[in-house]
Amino acid sequence: MSDPAWYTVGWICALPVEYIAAQEFLDEEHDKPSFVSPNDTNDYTLGKMGEHNVVIAVLPDGEYGTASAASVATNMLNSFHNIRIGLMVGIGGGVPSESHDIRLGDVVVSAPRGGESGVFQYDFGKSIQDQSFQHTRFLNQPPAILRAAMAGLRTQYERKGHQLEGAINGIFGKNMRLRRKYKRPEPITDRLFLPEVIHHQADCAMCAVDPSMLVLRSERADDEDNPVIHYGLIASGNQLMKDALIRDRLAAEKDVLCFEMEAAGLMNTFPCLVIRGICDYSDSHKNKQWQGHAAMVAAAYTKDLLQRIPLNRIEAEERISAAVSG
Repeated sequence: MSDPAWYTVGWICALPVEYIAAQEFLDEEHDKPSFVSPNDTNDYTLGKMGEHNVVIAVLPDGEYGTASAASVATNMLNSFHNIRIGLMVGIGGGVPSESHDIRLGDVVVSAPRGGESGVFQYDFGKSIQDQSFQHTRFLNQPPAILRAAMAGLRTQYERKGHQLEGAINGIFGKNMRLRRKYKRPEPITDRLFLPEVIHHQADCAMCAVDPSMLVLRSERADDEDNPVIHYGLIASGNQLMKDALIRDRLAAEKDVLCFEMEAAGLMNTFPCLVIRGICDYSDSHKNKQWQGHAAMVAAAYTKDLLQRIPLNRIEAEERISAAVSG
């Protein structure tokens, strides 16, 4: 059995597809914990990623949103008192715009902008007719150690590119059964619809075959990274974003890059970096085709990030439980 005191990195996933991807990037997998808090209902996977001992947890099956994420984080901190840094890793809905060429399979990382946190809660406050999200609030920033590692990794990628797809293919080489669900789908399946086009379940094929309903985008050049890593604002809330018009409005007002449903429940009690692989465009045309690959590329980026942080630097950080209670 593994001693909970060994683990300094806490990693939270919302969905089983994200949990599987995270486990596949462990360099070692450890035994179950020797002890957890009596009221802790989480399922944990323990292991080593680079130099760091990591504890990974997933939200209960069928549960989503900020409250469930907050409960999982609280349980984790009660059982693993030594956690120094937190990560929320998984999939999200992208927000493509003229400023940000976001595509399926890209990664969005929460990054502070203009003195504000990289995450804001978009469904906090009053909701009134024709102004669905009148009031928003920014949440706490992730620790400086994670923001510094993110900046360092960003410059490394800009200088030398990245090998995220190679890392994912290496996973498939060791575990072929994952290939069908987690490999990169064909490029033709990455379709961005005009914001006024609404998906109709009764005729699913109609949207896909009519080019007049699509935003025309050129293929990425051979010398461009693919996937692209984007840094900026992530919008979080309990409401699944499926409205392209609201999506584009928040992009124009706040420069939002991604929507997701859990981070707002974590940032003030489990300060963490939020890393999301893009599996759809936050519109009505949602499908699960890109979820597996988006989860994989987010986990691959997170492993690269952790490998930039020396072990002694994490050990020198204050424990999250102590920082929050203080």
